[in-house]
Parts: sequence; structure tokens; C-alpha cells
Amino acid sequence: MDIASLVGFIGAFAMIGGAMVVGGGLAPFVDTPSVLIVIGGTFFAAMYTTPIGTFLGSFSAMAKAFLPPVMKQNVLIERMVELAGVARKDGMMALEGQEVPDKFFGKGMQLLVDGADETKLVQQLNQEIKSMKGRHEANQNVVKAWIDLAPAMGMIGTLIGLVLMLGNMEEVKSIGPSMAVALLTTMYGAILANVIFGPMLTKLEGYTAYEVTYREMIVLGLRNIARGESPRNIQDQMVSNLPPKMQAKIEAA
Repeated sequence: MDIASLVGFIGAFAMIGGAMVVGGGLAPFVDTPSVLIVIGGTFFAAMYTTPIGTFLGSFSAMAKAFLPPVMKQNVLIERMVELAGVARKDGMMALEGQEVPDKFFGKGMQLLVDGADETKLVQQLNQEIKSMKGRHEANQNVVKAWIDLAPAMGMIGTLIGLVLMLGNMEEVKSIGPSMAVALLTTMYGAILANVIFGPMLTKLEGYTAYEVTYREMIVLGLRNIARGESPRNIQDQMVSNLPPKMQAKIEAA
């Protein structure tokens, strides 16, 4: 679980809810028609923007905003250096059945075992990275749809509330509920877009960038194994892709 995501999510709602309670309680901020317009309307409008399979799959992708990548770059480098030593000493066939940190690494190593040259290896693995980015982008586009559509649904709800209010000005009791729809839908739309889905999109994009970098490091390492580079050279090249603090940590180990 990503502590920053969890604490940030809960904290944002705690601050908003706390302000509501201090201002007079939560009851004035709860309105069923507003919920139907904004949450229900945005849900179906977002569904309209993409194939149903992608839309339903996006919810599992959204959950990953709270789950940090389990792939560790320092572990990857250590294992790549070990396998480079094995390949240089005993040949590519010695890599058969060796333990690897993830499936993408395993697929690349199997290509080496099967005799793929450097060009084929890089081409196939880069295509895998491209496909992964496409899948992530499709899911993130659904999140972007929520961000774009929620405020629009809030505005629609505001217009509906104003129409109801103006159409029943002679009935004083109807003005309050109508104004509630008019104002609360705007608030709900802003919360959905800026408190829930906006930060979520940023987190997902960051995780995608991390995974792309991780996989590119795998391609770099395996390509150099295919070339017969020394383990030390492979480590130096892979470490150069890391942030300075992590570079220093690995070099000191």
C-alpha cells in the first residue's frame, strides 16, 4: 500500500468533511439528486467514451494508484549482473531456468536462450513496452474522462437546479431544495475531478513512467549480455539510469 496515496486521500476528505462539520454538519451537503446527476451521470458518460471492456478494466487500474510498484531497480541490477556473469562464463544456455524478478525479464532471457540476436531481442522487448504503455494509456484515458466529465455534470446539475428554482419561485419551500441541487452538483463535480481522479491520474502516470524505465533497464542489460559485455560494464550502464541517491547506494554496496 502506498502510504502517501492513502494518507493523502483520507486527509483530503477529512479536511473537507471537517470544514463541513464545523460549518453546521454534513446533512446540508448531502443531496440524492445531486449524487445521481454527478456520480451516476459521470459514470455512464465515461462509459460512453471507451469500449466496455476497457471501462470495466479501468477500475482495477485505478486501484493501483494505492499500490506502489513491487519492481525494485536495485534488485534488478544485482540480478542482471549475476546472470551476465553466468552467461559470460558458461554461455547463453546456462541462463535456462534461472530465477528472474518478473515475467518481462524472463521473456527477454528466454529469447537469449533461444538464440535471438541483439536486434530481434531489442525489437521484441520494445514492442512489449509499447503495448504496455498503450494498455496503461487506455486506462488513464478513462480516468481523464472522469476528470473532464465530472465538472461538466456538476454544471448540468446546476442548470437543472436553477431551472427548477426559477420555475417554482412562487413556492418558497421549493427554492431551498432547488438551490441545493444547483450548488451541490458543482461541489460534487469539483471533488470528483480534483480530489479523487486528478491526483489518481498523476499517480498512475508516475507509476507508468517508473515501469517503462524499469523495463528499458531490462532491455539495456539483456542487450549487453547478448553482446558479451562484462558484468561490471553492464552494472555501470544500468546504474547510470537511476537517480543520484540510488546510484550512490548501489556503488557503495
